[in-house]
Parts: sequence; C-alpha cells; structure tokens
Amino acid sequence: MLRRFVVGDRDSIVEEADNRAIWRNLTHRFPHPYTVADADWWIAHCAEQDPPGDLAIEVDGRAIGSCGIEVGQGIGQRTGHIGYWIGERYWGRGIGTAVVQALIVYAWATFDVDRLQAEVFAGNAASARVLQKNGFHLEGTRHKAIFKDGRLIDEWMYVLFRSESPRG
Repeated sequence: MLRRFVVGDRDSIVEEADNRAIWRNLTHRFPHPYTVADADWWIAHCAEQDPPGDLAIEVDGRAIGSCGIEVGQGIGQRTGHIGYWIGERYWGRGIGTAVVQALIVYAWATFDVDRLQAEVFAGNAASARVLQKNGFHLEGTRHKAIFKDGRLIDEWMYVLFRSESPRG
C-alpha cells in the first residue's frame, strides 16, 4: 500500500533506510548513515506536500520504503521523475513491481505530466527489471554520469509516456 508518511513511521524508516546497499543506488540526497533526525526531517518534509509527491510503502502495517514523483519545472514541467527504495529484507518479493504500478496510476491521476522517467545506476538490474515490467523502456545511457561511493557509474534512463501506458 502507498500512503502518506506519519510520525509513527520514524523507527521503521530508520531501520530499513540505514543500509549501505540501499544508499549505493540512490542520489546524493539520501543520507548514509540514515539517522532518526533524517527520518524526522523526511516525515516533516513529506507532510508539507500537497498533493503528496513522496509516499510511504507499507507492508503488514509497517513503512518499509518510499516512492515518489517529482514534477519538473519550466520546460520540463510535463515530465515526472520517479524514484523508489525498499528495505533490503523485502527485496525479491515483487513489491517493487507493485509499487511502481501503483505509482504510475497515482502519477497519471494526480499530476499533469505526459512523461515519467526514472534514472537507474548501471548495474542495478533489479530496479531496471521493475521498470521494464511496468512498461518503461530504456531511452539511453549517460556514460560516467554518476560519481558515487568513489566510482564513476553509467546511468540508464528509463521512460514511460502517458500515450503508451495501459494505465494512462
């Protein structure tokens, strides 16, 4: 289930997010180590969003990750950038695929965008598969575009157009 974050999510978010394996595949905005202060800031930040762009991923009544859409500005205002992370112990259960499916439906219904895109660090095949299962296609590769954890990494750009989406 996707829902707004609540203050009661703090401990579970810290428990799931404070994981180097997750941090390695996310942008510089995702801290490591992930602290209680980080979770408090995130929950407060999300509470200010109207409509919410960032949502908690709930499994068995517990927040186990986050997903969201950030709408571009100016000439990019019709593009939504999506992202997601799930606690490592929940990997391989099909949760990511279901999350992205729900996020697509939410994005088309809530935001005036015609394009959804997701940037994936090259080598993160599981994330690429989640997107492909939801109709995204590889638009291209930005070579040596990411500097993370002391390494230069290629970035894969996946896109889905509203006109091509069965959920659009």
